[in-house]
Amino acid sequence: MVDDFSALGFETRAIHAGQAPDPRTGAVIVPIYQTSTYAQDGVGGLREGGFEYSRTANPTRSALEEALAALEGARHALAFASGMAATDAVLRTVLRPGDHLVLGNDAYGGTFRLIDKVLSLWGIEHTVADLSKIDEVRAAIRPETKLIWCETPSNPMLGIADIAALGGVAHSAGARLVIDNTFATPYLQNPLALGADIVLHSTTKYIGGHSDVVGGAVVINEDELREELFFIRNAAGAVPGPFDAWLTLRGMKTLALRMDRHSDNAERIVEMLAAHPKVSTVYYPGLTDHAGHEIAAKQMRRFGGMVSFTHVDGEQAALDVAARTKLFILAESLGGIESLIEHPGKMTHASTEGSTLEVPSNLLRLSVGIEDGRDLVADLRAALGS
Repeated sequence: MVDDFSALGFETRAIHAGQAPDPRTGAVIVPIYQTSTYAQDGVGGLREGGFEYSRTANPTRSALEEALAALEGARHALAFASGMAATDAVLRTVLRPGDHLVLGNDAYGGTFRLIDKVLSLWGIEHTVADLSKIDEVRAAIRPETKLIWCETPSNPMLGIADIAALGGVAHSAGARLVIDNTFATPYLQNPLALGADIVLHSTTKYIGGHSDVVGGAVVINEDELREELFFIRNAAGAVPGPFDAWLTLRGMKTLALRMDRHSDNAERIVEMLAAHPKVSTVYYPGLTDHAGHEIAAKQMRRFGGMVSFTHVDGEQAALDVAARTKLFILAESLGGIESLIEHPGKMTHASTEGSTLEVPSNLLRLSVGIEDGRDLVADLRAALGS
């Protein structure tokens, strides 16, 4: 049994960290501990592992958390019932009434909705800023700022922020930096090593990877913050069930293989889109003319499987493309083995309409799957009309 995984490769950690063979049966795959409670040896006499009730802790979930922490090179990870549950727990742990946060101007619609419509009722204020512009971020900081919330790459415009620079700004102001690492995954980017304080994932997406489970995770190094987040999660109860944890753990084992294939296929599609007469702009950090390309190349292993683009003929033409694809399935979410297409303005980012985060009406977002890349290019080309 390996005691220290830190010196081992990513693929090895994904398969072995937290996942030693079951000591009782020798099972090489972590069991699904489908139980709500645990026998005690007398009142307060918890058995090995200290498990008492599965809202508080469950062995399958604990294995997932150990593996997630190992992949991000962190001390702690906490699994949640969804990415939004994880987001809510971070915000409610770090912020108090009267506090302020800086939010990227290209954030996920659900995150914006939670901050703008829910946290505002608690007296928590926010300022929207372009996080790729450090001077703009500094200008948005207030004495009461406690958090900078950043997605890089961002959803859906694939914006890139300099994690190290943002960390410096946050820490100078006595604030924390949160990086939503869902698009990049731990395989492509490790924000804690670059200066972030908190890393968040919707494990529903690439980490689970098969569009069959919903989950979230928070990854951190601070011991005290871990205890505070653990308390919030246990008190509020937003935990994944053991089968959800098991499915996520299973998907994680092939994360490296899938991310390389997602990236390969995305690069092939970007090459076609960049030359297509019906496409006005392609958003992908792997393009050398992308505003954040140099930073992305510095802090990411590869550029990922998410691509967005705008149609030259406007919103209806974009909607028509989304309706014509055969292999790209019209659906929300992302990061699964299958390719998806969506119209953010009417789907995932509808909540940003009329705000400073509103997305272009002719924008389409692709989650490029692991199918044969040639088939995906042909499908998209046919939907575009050439």
